[in-house]
Amino acid sequence: MKVIPLTGTIGAEIVGARVTDPDDFQQIFDAFAAHSVVVIRDQQCTPGDHLAFARRFGQINVNRFFKPVVGYPEIATVLKEKDQTEAVGEGWHTDHSYDEVPAMGSILRALEVPPFGGDTLFVSMAAAYEALSPSMRKFVDGLSAVHSSRHVFGSSIRDSEAATSGRLGNANAATQDATHPVVITHPISGRRGLYVNPVFTTHIQGLNPDESLAILAMIYEHCKQPEFQCRIRWSAGDITIWDNRATWHKAINDYHGFRRLMHRVTIEGVPLGAAVAA
Repeated sequence: MKVIPLTGTIGAEIVGARVTDPDDFQQIFDAFAAHSVVVIRDQQCTPGDHLAFARRFGQINVNRFFKPVVGYPEIATVLKEKDQTEAVGEGWHTDHSYDEVPAMGSILRALEVPPFGGDTLFVSMAAAYEALSPSMRKFVDGLSAVHSSRHVFGSSIRDSEAATSGRLGNANAATQDATHPVVITHPISGRRGLYVNPVFTTHIQGLNPDESLAILAMIYEHCKQPEFQCRIRWSAGDITIWDNRATWHKAINDYHGFRRLMHRVTIEGVPLGAAVAA
């Protein structure tokens, strides 16, 4: 097995590993812990293998809103047909930040990919936090923010292409609101990182609406810098695992006229703690 960093900041490619081999798991997990995003190339596995691999990380979180794979309710279908224009997950986000106990990670398996495009971008939230000025770090360290599923998966999107096509559903279940520290201490690495995102975070507590909007906008623009990013270019058979407590991600919707089919399994996490004093 070989672990090849994708950038100096975030992400790694693993070659020579098999997710179906329990003996490979510890090295895969160590790479995941060190790099936050890992892509394992050329995997031959079934939905059952996908689930078995995911369970080595922890308990599976069954997504409320994505269409499940037939016969496998714990696996979410991530699909864009060739005649569809909207890709689910186009905005920068962190999966399940609206839950009181957010998901640890997501494991995405590529079944069918377009001949070009359809990449996924990731951001290191620890690197973004560490690049803030000392004064700004001190300011955001003591803040908390509210996250919600309501405006993303609720009744307001019933007429969207994703909902009418059946890719997303169960809008009545979009009732989640959660408050998390703006800066968390990562449960595995102990590293500080930002924990707000443009899709699910609604506001910062204790600030008036204009202040909250301005601070979040500043943080978001800061985090989008390419120095904090890596890019996964997919091939059929690839499996990518990312840490939702350490990253943002977004799907690139640049493959109109082609089909892209993925299966995603999400792993349960632990409660998030505020950043400890330096």
